[in-house]
Parts: sequence; structure tokens; C-alpha cells
Amino acid sequence: MNRWLLAMAGALTLVAVAGILPRAAVAADTGAGATTLTRGPVDGARWVPTAARLDARTEHVYVAEGDGGGGGGGDLAKQLQNPVADLISVPIQANLDQGYGPEDHAYQWTINVQPVIPIKLNCRWNVISRTILPVIVQEGRLPGQDDAVGLGDTVQSLFFSPRDAKGLIWGVGPVFLLPTATEDRLGAKKWGVGPTAVVLKQQGPWTIGFLGNHIWSFADAGTRSDTLEDPEVNATFLQPFVSYTFPSAFSLTVNTESTYDWENETWNVPINVFATQVTKICRQPVSLGLGFRYWAETPDGGPEWGIRLIWTFLFPK
Repeated sequence: MNRWLLAMAGALTLVAVAGILPRAAVAADTGAGATTLTRGPVDGARWVPTAARLDARTEHVYVAEGDGGGGGGGDLAKQLQNPVADLISVPIQANLDQGYGPEDHAYQWTINVQPVIPIKLNCRWNVISRTILPVIVQEGRLPGQDDAVGLGDTVQSLFFSPRDAKGLIWGVGPVFLLPTATEDRLGAKKWGVGPTAVVLKQQGPWTIGFLGNHIWSFADAGTRSDTLEDPEVNATFLQPFVSYTFPSAFSLTVNTESTYDWENETWNVPINVFATQVTKICRQPVSLGLGFRYWAETPDGGPEWGIRLIWTFLFPK
């Protein structure tokens, strides 16, 4: 485990240096999420939803007039301030959560690949496609249990949003759970669907908002190799968030990513604090971020704390 922590510490140090040294014109953060489904933390005999900040990007910027950026700093600032803006981005989010299992010693790596693609429907409406594909390394949580490595279930969201929203920025649409997990312990083997919505207000350097969704399963996706019977997926995800961007191109964000499992009547409530910055690396605009999270509420055997590293590729038009 020490080698994992040393590797993470080195990566975080490199990201911090890379974000501070260049002259950054803008600062951004990834502030919204979605749920993933993983096996129950202790006995591995049931499925519970766990929060992983996946679903929606609430990046925002605070720039000086005339600073650099795709199409000009002002144009990029307006796009990044809007979570349903006409901007293609590819966030890659690495999460290390520690404290799983009956002895609180097991860890889990979750690397979320999250392409965000806006599509113009007409002169008044956009649809924003947000795909979340997790790659998971899960240490065995019981004595003698092997590690599980592979893909988790995919969460696909579509937000329909007005192109020229004034005041409140919002988007609504469907969310889908796709059974792409390659290991039984890493997914629910269920097809799911439900509603999702995001609303936020940006004024000056402040961004305050809320994202939520609910997923119901409606069909099985095959049989399990371990012959365990899985309950239906019936989970609500709630994420309030607030962030402040300094004139120095540095952003701080605090949010929760709470998931309530209606089948098992349990909460997962991680509290996240993280910092981000936008810069350019080899002329490519990127957003770099790192943070810490504390799990305020979990089922028995859930994680206790975690570290997050964020690397977002930005493609302004």
C-alpha cells in the first residue's frame, strides 16, 4: 500500500508544479458528479451505490480581459462558466479511497474517463452528452479474496439545455446505467434509467449549484458467476456544490456526493475539498486539480478517506 501512496504523492506534486509554473489565464474545476455501482463493502454479497464524481462538469473561470485561451480568454471564460456550454472536454479523474472492509485496510482505485460532448439541436437548444466509464482496481476486502481489476458500469447522461440561458443555468434529461462491468464485483449486471438535472447560479467569482439524478433498474444483464442474487437498483444521487475562483487563476471547491440506496436504506456521503487550475501544456488547454475527501457516512465496511487527481483536456472552438 505504501508504494501506491508514494506514487500518488509524486503525481500530485507534479500536477501542482505544472499548474503553478505556467502563466494561467483561467482557473476551472470539475464540480458535479454521478453515481457508480460497486459491491457491498464488507461481505461482497450485495450491491450498493457509491458516489464517484462522474456525471457533470461544472467548470468555471475567472479571467482578466485579454488573457489567452481558445477564441480569446473572454470567450473561453464564458464557455467554462457554463456547465452546459458548447465546449468539448475530456476529464480524467483518478480517485484513491482507503478504509474498505471489516478491518478498514482495503483500498480502491477508480479512474473515471468522462468525455463531455455538446450537440446543437437548433438555435435555442443544446443537448450535452456526458459519458462516464470507470476503470477500477479493487483490493480484496476479505481474507484470501483476490483483487478485482476491470471496467465498471457506465453512466450516460443527456442534458437538454437552452443555449442562451439567463440568470439560472440549467439542464434536464435522462440518465442511463449500462452494464459494462467486466467483473461481478465491479458492477450491478443491471440495465437502469432515470431522470437527471443540474441547476446553478454564477455571480462574480462564486458558483453555487446542485446536481441530482435517480436510477431504477428495469432489466437484468445476464447471470452472475458467483450465483448471488442482486437487488434491484434504486438509488438517488444528490450533489450540492460551491466554489470560489480567485483572480490569480486558482479555484477552490467544496461539495458532497451523496447517494441513498433505497433497497438497503443506506447512505454514502463523501465530503470533497479540492483545488484546480487551467493552463496550457504544449499549447493544449488543460485543467489540473487535486483534492481530499472524507466519507462522513457509509454502510459498514465503507471507505474512510480518499484522494482525487483531475486532469481535464479542453477543446474550445
